[in-house]
Amino acid sequence: MKKFSDFEIKNEQKTFVGDKIKISKILNKEIVVLGFEIKDSTVFKGKCLYLQIEVGDKKHLVFTGSKMLIESIQKVPKDGFPFETTIVEENEMYQFT
Repeated sequence: MKKFSDFEIKNEQKTFVGDKIKISKILNKEIVVLGFEIKDSTVFKGKCLYLQIEVGDKKHLVFTGSKMLIESIQKVPKDGFPFETTIVEENEMYQFT
């Protein structure tokens, strides 16, 4: 009988680890962005950005519908991860610095 491992199936879905953290808790703090995913939101109409971040030595997951963050992170080249940044709020919008 075959084993599942014989099929050499690779899991291509990203898995994020760490506790969920509100974006307000990391504003104006240095963070490391490890990866991201953009999905349709289950809470509101539109897209939702899932950010895998590291604060200090702890990994966290941040959810946001910020259009500016979504547009900005899509411009980061794939080989640009991980990167250091700070998320700030200007004119009631979040942005990477």
